[in-house]
Amino acid sequence: VVNAVLEGGLSYTEAARDFDLVAQTVHNWVTAEKKKRAEESPTATRGQVGELERRIRELEQENAFLKKAAAFFAKEQR
Repeated sequence: VVNAVLEGGLSYTEAARDFDLVAQTVHNWVTAEKKKRAEESPTATRGQVGELERRIRELEQENAFLKKAAAFFAKEQR
């Protein structure tokens, strides 16, 4: 029901009629879901940002190592 309103574009009244519910009940459910999504989103985003920053540091370290290795082997071939 909530997805029908949030993603399907139904109004509260249409969803209530289609699912044989009271429009106020649908409204309450949708409001609760919107609040839940809003609370979850920033936390999930912060976690993703932290993970991506950690991955960037790893890749930067790998790049630095590979540059040093390439310079070492280039020097050795001369």
